[in-house]
Amino acid sequence: RSPPETMLSRFLPGGRSAVQVALWRGLNVVSRPSDLIGNTPLMYLDKVAQNCKGRVIGKLESLGPCSSVKDRLGRSMIDDAEAKGVISPGKTVLVEPTSGNTGIALAFIARERGYRCILTMPETMSVERRMMLMALGAEVVLTPKEKAVPGALAKAKEILEELDGQGYMLQQFENPSNPKIHRETTGPEIWRDTDGAIDVFVSGVGTGGTVTGVTQFIKGSEEHGLPPLNPNLYTVAVEPQEQMLITEARGGEKIGEQGPHKIQGMGAGLVPPVLNLSILDEVVPIHSDDAMEMANRLWLEEGLPVGVSAGAIVSAATKVMERDEMAGKTCVAIIPSFGERYFTHPMFEKIKQDAEGLTKQPLPPPFDNREFGFATERG
Repeated sequence: RSPPETMLSRFLPGGRSAVQVALWRGLNVVSRPSDLIGNTPLMYLDKVAQNCKGRVIGKLESLGPCSSVKDRLGRSMIDDAEAKGVISPGKTVLVEPTSGNTGIALAFIARERGYRCILTMPETMSVERRMMLMALGAEVVLTPKEKAVPGALAKAKEILEELDGQGYMLQQFENPSNPKIHRETTGPEIWRDTDGAIDVFVSGVGTGGTVTGVTQFIKGSEEHGLPPLNPNLYTVAVEPQEQMLITEARGGEKIGEQGPHKIQGMGAGLVPPVLNLSILDEVVPIHSDDAMEMANRLWLEEGLPVGVSAGAIVSAATKVMERDEMAGKTCVAIIPSFGERYFTHPMFEKIKQDAEGLTKQPLPPPFDNREFGFATERG
């Protein structure tokens, strides 16, 4: 069957664009980076989960266009605000407090569509994240680590006031388009790609949008007109052991010393309004050290480059799936982000030192290694 117009028709007056024709033919081509968001793959994590009674599957949100689950959130919030007419490219300045990945998502979509973007973030966020934001043209303002995201929020509000009506805060922690995008995309993708065979869902809580939206889609939500697909889904939220605010909000007791932690992307120092506490079946606290250990295992055993938040989530998933009652069940765990943007994180300190300590080695004959700074011909 021939297309209505050939590919050459794009060069003719009134002809179809290259992208329109390519899409008609089923080719994998898009017109802008944000069109690449979604449909991330699943991967069995059998090596790190070898002691589990059931199987653990990772959903690799790390393979999005800007390498994190927050790509979905960034596009959803901007699309929603544009549809409502409250922001306009070239006029509105986007201002947002972020722990990093939401900022990256907003920065690349702002660059794609023509917005000025100012992001506030705690000083603990990695240099890689800061560099990526700045490379995308965003303006970065750091805030004291002691106040975590609430401090960044206070600074963002101050900047917003100074912009005198030209700024707009998308408010990721409160924005209903946050869980909405996970009801509409992440949840359906997981249900489709597991063929409905999902018993346990594990996600970290940064804003709470992922765990809320995915669970609403699968467990069902009368409020949003969603029928129950698996009302018995066991939903697990993960938070840093050093900052157990969600556990406390659900009436649980905190464990150990509370304060700053090293799990970037979760434990924002508040219980996010977006998070629906009532749909959680369990909250698992993971210490930063355990999160870093599991992240290293994912790199070395699975060959999967991930950040420390993925280490926390998979650590929690394996703890849950090692229980006898999980025999034969399937767990899907979110892999929130790619690991390359965390190389200055304490998790990589030894590797960084080892890499910096490497020295060049002499070459074999017939090379004269004196030409390369060695003391003798052979080195």
